[in-house]
Amino acid sequence: MSSKTPSTPPTGRTGFTHEKIETNNFLMIVLILLVIAIGGLVEIVPLFFQKSTTEAVTGVEPLKPLQLLGRDIYIREGCYNCHSQMIRPFRAETLRYGHYSVAGEFVYDHPFQWGSKRTGPDLHRVGGKYSDEWHRIHLNNPRDLVPESNMPAYSWLEKTPLDAAQAEPHMRALSRVGVPYTAEQIAGAQAEVQGKTEMDALVAYLQSLGLALK
Repeated sequence: MSSKTPSTPPTGRTGFTHEKIETNNFLMIVLILLVIAIGGLVEIVPLFFQKSTTEAVTGVEPLKPLQLLGRDIYIREGCYNCHSQMIRPFRAETLRYGHYSVAGEFVYDHPFQWGSKRTGPDLHRVGGKYSDEWHRIHLNNPRDLVPESNMPAYSWLEKTPLDAAQAEPHMRALSRVGVPYTAEQIAGAQAEVQGKTEMDALVAYLQSLGLALK
């Protein structure tokens, strides 16, 4: 009988193996970060070249000086902690709040106010829904209009003069990142908001939200 020649044991493998990766913490971390970076780039980079995310939808214009300073107050007072500005494309959302949010509505927002926190209602489509006087009463004492509201009052805004000097440098900074403000608009910004209160500015901002799509 012929005898079989014993098989030669496999030689050691070079390069990455599961064992080598799983037993080397540093290598594992580097590879995880590499995979996350590649995956993130694949998802994010194409958005910079899509018209739906880089071009404003019809009807969207840069905020006027009073609205822009009102947005600063909105952020300063932490309104975004309780109110989102993103309506999701679900039936329950669109029935309550209106047309879902699209990226083209926010191309001039730096930073945008999308979010998921809703202690209070979404504010994306609040523009034009109520009168200026309604907003003033609501900001002075929310419970005068919504008895069950747990929103704090912002009555001091009505007595606080707006810092008009902030309008021009803010608009100039935004123009550097692509917001199409003209030199004439920037030069006349301070005079346009002179004598206004912080309440005037915040109401103007709220009334500007979500007017492009209804």
